Amino acid sequence: MVTPNVSQPSAALPGASLPGVDPSWDRYVEVLSTSPVDPAGSTYRWHVLDTHANREVDQVEATLLCVHGNPTWSYLYRSVLKVAQERFPNWRVIAVDQLDMGFSDDTGQSRTLPDRINDLGDLTRTLGLDESPVITVGHDWGGIISLGWALRHQPQLRGVALLNTAVHPAGFTLPPALQLALHPAVHRWGTQDTAAFIDVTMALAQPKLSPEIRAAYKAPYGSRERRRPVRQFVADIPATPAHPSHATLIEVAEGLRSLRVPAFFQWGPKDPVFSDRYLNDLIERLPHARVHRYEGASHLLPEDRDIATPLLEWADELPRTSTSAADASQQPASSEPLRFLSAELEARREDTTVASADILPDGTVKKASWAELSSRVERLAAGLSTLGAGPGSRVSLLVPPSTDLTAVVYACLKIGAVIVVADAGLGTKGLSRAIKGAQPQFLIGIERALVGAKVYNWPGRKIAALPFSESVAGSAKRKLLNVESDLTELEQRGHDALANGWTAPALDPDADAAVLFTSGSTGPAKGVVYTHRQLAALRDTIQTTYNLRAGTGLVAGFAPFALLGPALGAVSVTPDMDVTAPRTLTARALVDAVEAIDATAVFCSPAALENVVATAENVSLPKVSLVLSAGAPIPVPLLEKVQTIFPNATLHTPYGMTEALPIADVSLPTLREALSSGTESNGVCVGQAVSGATLKILPFGTPEDAVTESALTQDAFVSGEVVVRAPHVKERYDRLALTQAHSALIPGWHRTGDVGHYDDAARLWIEGRLQHVLTTPEGPVTPVAYELAAETVPEVARAAAVGVGPAGTQQLVVAVEVDGIKDGLAPNELAGRVRAAIQDAVPDAVPVAAVLATRIPTDIRHNSKVDRAAVARWAEAALAGGRLPARLPRAGGVRS
Repeated sequence: MVTPNVSQPSAALPGASLPGVDPSWDRYVEVLSTSPVDPAGSTYRWHVLDTHANREVDQVEATLLCVHGNPTWSYLYRSVLKVAQERFPNWRVIAVDQLDMGFSDDTGQSRTLPDRINDLGDLTRTLGLDESPVITVGHDWGGIISLGWALRHQPQLRGVALLNTAVHPAGFTLPPALQLALHPAVHRWGTQDTAAFIDVTMALAQPKLSPEIRAAYKAPYGSRERRRPVRQFVADIPATPAHPSHATLIEVAEGLRSLRVPAFFQWGPKDPVFSDRYLNDLIERLPHARVHRYEGASHLLPEDRDIATPLLEWADELPRTSTSAADASQQPASSEPLRFLSAELEARREDTTVASADILPDGTVKKASWAELSSRVERLAAGLSTLGAGPGSRVSLLVPPSTDLTAVVYACLKIGAVIVVADAGLGTKGLSRAIKGAQPQFLIGIERALVGAKVYNWPGRKIAALPFSESVAGSAKRKLLNVESDLTELEQRGHDALANGWTAPALDPDADAAVLFTSGSTGPAKGVVYTHRQLAALRDTIQTTYNLRAGTGLVAGFAPFALLGPALGAVSVTPDMDVTAPRTLTARALVDAVEAIDATAVFCSPAALENVVATAENVSLPKVSLVLSAGAPIPVPLLEKVQTIFPNATLHTPYGMTEALPIADVSLPTLREALSSGTESNGVCVGQAVSGATLKILPFGTPEDAVTESALTQDAFVSGEVVVRAPHVKERYDRLALTQAHSALIPGWHRTGDVGHYDDAARLWIEGRLQHVLTTPEGPVTPVAYELAAETVPEVARAAAVGVGPAGTQQLVVAVEVDGIKDGLAPNELAGRVRAAIQDAVPDAVPVAAVLATRIPTDIRHNSKVDRAAVARWAEAALAGGRLPARLPRAGGVRS
């Protein structure tokens, strides 16, 4: 047996020849086994990688104990050791090779889960870790082994970290990959006779592993005999209650519920073995855990992404003692009384006046009173409860804006269920990613959505928005789509439950209430979590800013505002349109919607208003007093045309994002004043902060270590990132802990990712997205002013200003969309006029290297957010003489 500070370098492992391994980490430790599977007095050599193998350990903050699964070994954690050694020298990292695995001794025994947990305890005792603070890190089946050790060593435990693992497969069908590995016809051949199991595991890496790294992983398992433990490890998967490891698995799984130390889960959602359902299970057991899902990453997460830096940064922020570690990441709940979102609806439960209206396909209008809507909400709430939905349950809603959707939303909120809303405009792939990421327990949808759920395996128990026919075909379709119930049945169940005395649960104002997905404009759509308190603050902000009072008739061509109608006491209707394709709104449909409820307020996206203007012939709606439009910049000429349709309305363009809407507002008169003031301002004027919000600028060039509240400014003409503080800003990003940490780097403020500045009249101007700022030799250049200037050329329908070339030396390229001109360099005459327009409009404009003609792609949700990233890639190819795509896709735009 060796003393804890003595290193015995491995003779079998030439660390210097393995990519990423420092030979100084390499050591063997001789350990006396206390496992009952081994003969008394057995000692085995454990191979470990240890940052402190040849260093003093007295001054370490704590030890990260990293445990691999099957068929990997300590090599999996080399990045964690490297980052610790370079940036966190007071942290010790020990990555173990479990007995029989990697370069540790082959014991010749068949080791089960309880043996492996016991083995790990033998090692830590030998290393002298039993009295020192430890954070466990586990991957694959190393996850449950590390957690088993953690539960037995709680006095010294400071935290637990997990990477793609599972603790409770009972009740789940084993993943196909593991079913195949366990099949008698394949098991021995695939896991021991050949390296197939290892090769398949290596192939899961995203991106593909280099030959050198694959060879390193396979180095310990080069012979049939050395692969015997791989086979036995697979055989130890406790798939049934009769398995010898099953009882220990259940003991660990249930023990987690009482574990109060901080937890951090990093996850690869493309893992075909440990899918998001296992992450869901872990979150249910450790709800205080910090979670980050890396889109596109798979099973070998440490190979796919940098998990080491966030892991060690998280560890370094933890309390140094165990007394207060349990709730280190939790914020104290506010004690303020809350008027919940449904308060207005409940207060008007006896009101027989109209609350909402639906325009049916045949053009008729179906109205519902406040009393009818309130009663329906109560029945649906009770019905959902009978299915097991309640506080914290996630319910994905795939129902078009309608009274049905409104009723379901408020029913969910009434019982504390969390509504999950993702726009169908994300497309099938984006929608699948969002729903699978949110992992709802229930999914309520129209038939088309239920078909999608079946085809793409979306999670959640299925509830149909409309009943299927009682015919044989209807019953077969219901069975095929795994539909458990429908809204009509839910109402009946709720009616019966109410008759038996059902009452809604008490709600926690600071509990999650909604997960709303972003438009996917700047990468994969992100889930944005709102609490009940934040939704109530959103209602109050809108009510105060726009004076939307009880009785207001609201035409909502923008889905979120349709859902807020009952909260505002407004009578709401969605016009006859596809809300996922705003350009489908016609002037006739808008007139019909206004007349259906005698509306005085209208909210539509810019693209919708553009088509309303295009289809309006002698249309005038003089009774409308307020028009709101948000989602993308709106040119003043378009607003002027909209004003002719609504001659008595005040036109406003709120500015915000899914994370906080609205946060600023500007009216048409203020826009006219800003544009005629002579003030030289780059971008789009969005006015001033709305009620309760504070907006400031984080100047360009602020060093990362200086990103603090004191760095923020409202000085005129200082450009940088827009940051906001308001009571209705999101709670967090869902299961994106690292994204959330970046956005909330300044405590109490949200970093929007938008670039802007204030002018000398304290008006905010937005210049574009931070990630689309051009880095030219002249300095940073924001694109919006160049685009707006190019769009003043009469035949230019849309423009995109992008950078081409290496960062720091990028050249400005302007792409324009003009009917009848083929993709490629724009004609000289047109290019000249575009350059002249930019020179006239943009102060100190950088030279335009090229003007290209193409269709400018925009996102589906708003049809007006320019996808600059796609344009930049296309422009790079065009200028390099590469093959051009026939058409750029109309998807994935960016907030301007």
